[in-house]
Amino acid sequence: MLSIPRWITGCWLGLVCATAMGNGPYEFVTEIPIGGEGGWDILTIDSAARRLYLSHATKVIVVDLNTNTIAGEIADTPGVHGFVAVPEVQRGFSSNGKESKSSVVDLRTLKTTSKIETGQNPDAVVYEPRHGEVYVFNHAGNSVTVINSKVATISATIPLGGTPEFATVDETAGRVYCNIEDKNEVAVIDADKHEVVAHWSLAPGEGPSGIALDAMHHRLFSGCHNKMMVMIDTESGKVIDTVPIGAGVDGCAFDDATQLVFASCGDGTATIAKEEAPNKLTVVQILKTERGARTMALDPKTHRIYLPTAKFEPTPSPSPGASPVRPGIVPNTLKLLVYAPAESVKD
Repeated sequence: MLSIPRWITGCWLGLVCATAMGNGPYEFVTEIPIGGEGGWDILTIDSAARRLYLSHATKVIVVDLNTNTIAGEIADTPGVHGFVAVPEVQRGFSSNGKESKSSVVDLRTLKTTSKIETGQNPDAVVYEPRHGEVYVFNHAGNSVTVINSKVATISATIPLGGTPEFATVDETAGRVYCNIEDKNEVAVIDADKHEVVAHWSLAPGEGPSGIALDAMHHRLFSGCHNKMMVMIDTESGKVIDTVPIGAGVDGCAFDDATQLVFASCGDGTATIAKEEAPNKLTVVQILKTERGARTMALDPKTHRIYLPTAKFEPTPSPSPGASPVRPGIVPNTLKLLVYAPAESVKD
């Protein structure tokens, strides 16, 4: 009998499942126009406040999730990669890549009250609630700057030994997990000690970017650039399953209520998989999005997912021997694509 590789059968089953369900578990809902010029990166959601924060060149766009309209913007964040809201202190913190600083923002006025020096080219940023600290991951600095959100001062700087990408917080375990892109591993940070206590290999995954966590079942998900999502046991640090995804992954999210995990990819697809069992991850839908929709955020209240993208100019031809050049972004075309569970769309 011909033996078919597991990843091929998994992908085929996922496609069959999606076909059987019509458009699959998720369907397109609407677009939210953003406009402006320049690129974008990370987006985060404050579900309780019904706000979405989208990094956009030199500012952060604030979207009202109740009305799907722009509610304001946070200015003077050069090369911003990400922003996280800390409702407990009514402050937000950005990662300004081009000036290696974090803006401290009053969430009520959206005005910057101060700036904090970080490591070189801060990128991902997450909030660790047990200690009330913000972790700003310095992409070129190979470190993380830990900020006390209550007093807006630095608590620690932790060396990571490699290039950090996205991170996620395990409040129950008192840990912060961060993908280390150039080492193909996850750095495990002890939030009490402010130090890296383990390095977990993601092999066969390579070039990890997006990351998500199922804290209840001790499962971590890393989206990797060799078109693979890796599932890790956070108790043993071992890889226990993988599923295929698209090209150019950057964002990942996990929905506790549905046990679905998402990987958004720049090739215009988002892979949706389900944690069927502690050791089994199954693709249930390959959602067609749009080219460039590589980052995403999940609203745990509505289960909607939001993916930013825009129109692109024709790709320029590179000079002989030169690296390929990225196409320019057409001004005023940035938008958020919104997808929701099919049941809620029909309702």
